[in-house]
Amino acid sequence: MPGTKGDSMLRKLWKDDEGATAVEYGLMVAAIAAVIVVVVFSLGGRVNTAFQTVDTTIGSHQPAAQ
Repeated sequence: MPGTKGDSMLRKLWKDDEGATAVEYGLMVAAIAAVIVVVVFSLGGRVNTAFQTVDTTIGSHQPAAQ
């Protein structure tokens, strides 16, 4: 039954790529989030050490109590 209403709806859905674009954006956001998580975990220790060093340096240079 070519030319039926259902046939034209299937063709319209087949050509519609708006949903695919949304899925692609979702995959990009997920990939970016994964990269951020990896970077935070890999640099977290270094940043913590740097803050501890600054804290120790500032703490050792406190003026004497009066």
